[in-house]
Amino acid sequence: MPEGHTIHRLAADLDDRFGGRPVRASSPQGRFEAGAALVDGRTLGSADAHGKHLFLGFTGAGGSAGGDWIHIHLGLYGSFRHGDGPPPAPVGLIRLRLATAEAPLAYADLRGPNTCELLTEAEKDAVAGRLGPDPLRADADPGRAWARISRSRTTIAALLMDQKVVAGVGNVYRAEVLFRHAIDPYRAGKDLTRAEWDAIWADLVGLMREGVRNNRIDTVRPEHTPEAMGRPPRVDDHGGEVYVYRRAGMPCHVCGEEVRTAPLAARNLFWCPACQKP
Repeated sequence: MPEGHTIHRLAADLDDRFGGRPVRASSPQGRFEAGAALVDGRTLGSADAHGKHLFLGFTGAGGSAGGDWIHIHLGLYGSFRHGDGPPPAPVGLIRLRLATAEAPLAYADLRGPNTCELLTEAEKDAVAGRLGPDPLRADADPGRAWARISRSRTTIAALLMDQKVVAGVGNVYRAEVLFRHAIDPYRAGKDLTRAEWDAIWADLVGLMREGVRNNRIDTVRPEHTPEAMGRPPRVDDHGGEVYVYRRAGMPCHVCGEEVRTAPLAARNLFWCPACQKP
């Protein structure tokens, strides 16, 4: 499932291509035909992201204020691909197609999302209101997350993946930020100090902003890059240099201990038992 930086990057790309322009909307697959028809020909006012949720805002009918929002959650299998020029003939199950009505031509195709629905402004605010603070949003309040974490007996690893606590953090950022701060993933949230939480939050903000800029997740410090350590670069379809994610059974870049993995909250957890002692 894409992590929050991917959705923010996607929102920026769609805003660049379609923002402020009349957009043709269709549903070649047919499953979003009614929703696409309601925004077809209207102007895309803005693309917004909150955690792993994407919102595309369209002006009201006739250009009036108070328009509608297409709410998209890609889930495990969704993808949103965009390109320049006229859209090609539809291939496969395209839930939503966006295309510019005039030059410069551009298009974007949405396939296999978990959610694709049309919402009012109030309904969009309700969805966002159920989410925790997003490290990539300027309006994020890390104190909201701390209020829940500091009272919880749930592991910090599980709390970081709970989108109602922190929005946008996925399995990679969860594993890597805990390693970078030498925190045992099984430690209860209530046993974290406020200073530790503030450091985790600040690190997430920095790492995820880099993810948006580079369109990949890199979490190793300069002294642990392949060049600095004289080791081969990581080969993985997720890309990026990491400390523990998907490195089970391999030596830790810092101490040499074998990286471990275990299931937690239906996802695989990765950590170094020496660097992240209880």
